[in-house]
Amino acid sequence: MTLTKDQIFESSDLKSVEVEVPEWGGSVLVRTMTGADRDAFETSMVTINPDGTRTPEMKNLRAKLVALTVVDDANNRLFDVSDIPRLATKSSAALERVFDVAQKINGLGLKAEEAAVKN
Repeated sequence: MTLTKDQIFESSDLKSVEVEVPEWGGSVLVRTMTGADRDAFETSMVTINPDGTRTPEMKNLRAKLVALTVVDDANNRLFDVSDIPRLATKSSAALERVFDVAQKINGLGLKAEEAAVKN
């Protein structure tokens, strides 16, 4: 069956996973990124130099992904870009726990690359 534009726009394709974060005293919902969020994340991870070469930008990597993927019960992001520096000051163990799930459900990271190569 071929989908219509309306069917695509009406589909609920953003999935969430609940992640227990004991350091924060509870759990958070980690959602798959929208296309715009994924583009923003990938763009933030590279600096284009004046000569056109690209340099990886790893500063606040975990906080960036967490900010783009943690949502409330209504599926709205909890954090915006201005929260990233403050979020980066939180426990590295807590950030890593959420980051790992965000990577997995969004097909990011080395494991995702290896799976893509296999397929």
